[in-house]
Amino acid sequence: MFRNKLVNIMLVILGALTVAGVLTIVIYTQLAEETHAEGKPGIEEILKVTVETDEIITNLLSSHIIRTQFVIQLDNRNAKSELEKRDFQVENIIIRELSDMKESDFQGSEGIASLEKQIKDKVNEIMQDGTVEEVYLKQRVIQ
Repeated sequence: MFRNKLVNIMLVILGALTVAGVLTIVIYTQLAEETHAEGKPGIEEILKVTVETDEIITNLLSSHIIRTQFVIQLDNRNAKSELEKRDFQVENIIIRELSDMKESDFQGSEGIASLEKQIKDKVNEIMQDGTVEEVYLKQRVIQ
């Protein structure tokens, strides 16, 4: 390459140090992302994989009317995209679950937790690209 041996040795050492530096940075960033993913997700990450349903108004079994809205947390962005496309199916599942309930089923946190679990299980049955992590009841008005 060059006629001076010292320049050749210096270029080889600089090249090796550059490669070692780049590898160190790549490995560090990969390990940092993995350790962050193992812990509980932060609120920013949760918001990226949540879908909010439209307001749903339907009749209960006890001849009362309920107005509800849910927030559904999924496990990844592909699942969020799929659920956004399946919004009509999700609303249908929610309406079916609500139509089998009475006003007394909403008394206390156990009734709400039971409804959230039922919706989670039913929506997971139709999901193909991921799963529902949590279902949150955002709004509930019974008349």
